[in-house]
Parts: sequence; C-alpha cells; structure tokens
Amino acid sequence: MKLKDLFKSGKFAVTSEIGPPKGCHIDNVLHEAETFLKGRVAAINVTDNQSSVMRFGSLATCHLLKDRGMEPVFQVVCRDRNRIALQSDILSAAGLGIENLLLLTGDHTKLGDHPGAKPVFDLDAVSLIHTVKKLEQGEDLAGNKLEGEPP
Repeated sequence: MKLKDLFKSGKFAVTSEIGPPKGCHIDNVLHEAETFLKGRVAAINVTDNQSSVMRFGSLATCHLLKDRGMEPVFQVVCRDRNRIALQSDILSAAGLGIENLLLLTGDHTKLGDHPGAKPVFDLDAVSLIHTVKKLEQGEDLAGNKLEGEPP
C-alpha cells in the first residue's frame, strides 16, 4: 500500500531513513535498502546532505530506489538551494514519479564537513510547504503558470 493511502486510511505507517554515501558508490546503500527495507516499510526517507555533510544526492537516490520498486520520500532542505532551485528539484521529483516529500529547513553549514560554505535559507520549511501548494495549483512562487498538468 502506498504511503499516502496508509495516511488516508488512518493506519500506522512505518518508514525508515537512509543516508546516501559520501561519494558515487551508491550500490551498497541500494543493496541494503533492497535486503533490509523493501517490503518491510511503507517508504524510505532519503536524507538531503544530512547534518550539512556533502553526499550523493537525495533526488538521484530516490529515483534509483523507485526504479527498484521501493517508495522513496524525497527530503528537501532549504539550506542549500534558493527558491528557484527548490522548485526545480520538486518539479523534477514529480516528473520522476516521486510522490512523497519531507520539507525541512536544514542544519546550519557550520555543523558539517564544509563549515565555510554559505547557507542559502532563501525559504524555510513553512514557506516551502506554501511553495509546494502553489506548484500543485499550477504556478510557481512568482505566480508564473506551469506548462502542462500540475504535479
């Protein structure tokens, strides 16, 4: 049963979280997800540069999980992207069939492995929720109409 259907039914939903690797070797993470999580959890949350540590991308990991028959939750943090990039990544997720989002403000970059990186924080999690609602209504945050069906 899909995660959204579990929520609608009021049933208890169990998810798990995975962190992509610090590098391109994603095979171990995918193997562990298939071995230990597939069929046991409703969905798999994929962290987005958790604790401000640069890693393989959440969106790419979500796509690879979906290709293997698992239901991903795309975690999106506001720390690393401005409103243009956030909207683009959310539309990209929808285009890839990724239906679940976890919207977060994100940890400050001083906590991570690139303490000199400048945090963006153009939006916070609450404004990002508003942004997603606008995209679902067929327009971007600036009020421009989206082409085709809204996500």
